[in-house]
Amino acid sequence: MIKSQLCALHASKPLYTCIQSHLDCKNPIMSPASTAKLKEQFDAGLTTRPDFTIDQPLSHYGEVDHAVWSQLFARQAALLKGRVCNEFLDGLALLELPANRVPSFEAINRQLRPATGWEIVAVPGLVPEGVFFEHLANRRFPVTWWMRRPDQLDYLQEPDCFHDLFGHVPLLINPHFADYMHAYGRAALAFAAGDADAVALFARLYWYTVEFGLIRDAASANGVRIYGAGIVSSKGETLYSQQSAAPNRIGFDLERVMRTRYRIDTFQKTYFVIDDFEQLFDVARLEFAPLVEKLTGAPAFAAGDVLDLDIVVTRGTREGWLADGDI
Repeated sequence: MIKSQLCALHASKPLYTCIQSHLDCKNPIMSPASTAKLKEQFDAGLTTRPDFTIDQPLSHYGEVDHAVWSQLFARQAALLKGRVCNEFLDGLALLELPANRVPSFEAINRQLRPATGWEIVAVPGLVPEGVFFEHLANRRFPVTWWMRRPDQLDYLQEPDCFHDLFGHVPLLINPHFADYMHAYGRAALAFAAGDADAVALFARLYWYTVEFGLIRDAASANGVRIYGAGIVSSKGETLYSQQSAAPNRIGFDLERVMRTRYRIDTFQKTYFVIDDFEQLFDVARLEFAPLVEKLTGAPAFAAGDVLDLDIVVTRGTREGWLADGDI
């Protein structure tokens, strides 16, 4: 449940995002788009290695793929101005992502590796949780190689190249965020083998930071800007997360986050707000084993709960919320 649940670009509800495809792919739900792309990969004789990586098949991107990338890039780049954190915009500039074509992963790595030691690797799409964590623990971020179709600009069941690349990779050139992702991968990998309760705790942390995280900015709408990839790559969630009165926006607290359920079928009921990226860096330096032992078996909070001890940035009106469906 970490990679396909967590990756969203949608008009009215998030994608079947990034967490689900990486953490819950024992019985993956394959959309027609991904099935077609996997068949194309098979027919082309592309080799999938034991770690689920492949060589990015640059020659397989056609005019439609490049046009979809171009349309999504232009839309999100314009929409994110004044809404996304400066660190994300800095990352876009440093990586020199092309606006008019699907990027070469190796060209991106030439910028990314010297900066933070990270690299991106091409994958077919769904990756088992242990493999996903192992990649992160070794500063490799799996990026789905294929692009969505033109009729899927606003909704897709699982992450594609645009979500993974545009949404996630710009922040990997930021040292604090890069170190947080590395530490997260190492910690999650230690609990990935057979500890479903622990994996659930780490899935929530990934969801509410890497995918749907907000960061404080007093000058912005509702006192926040965006940094999570599931928001950054989504027109609908970009506007909703920052501007809507419906969701809660609550100050980040590690234990609170790891005990809080989330939504994969609608916009989020709650977003957690970090003060700055140094706060995530502090999380990265923690010893997780005692915390996991403490939280394993503790009751989870509903996605829309507001607790007495919460630091409430904004309390949501709850408009449009569904009564059930928390993960």
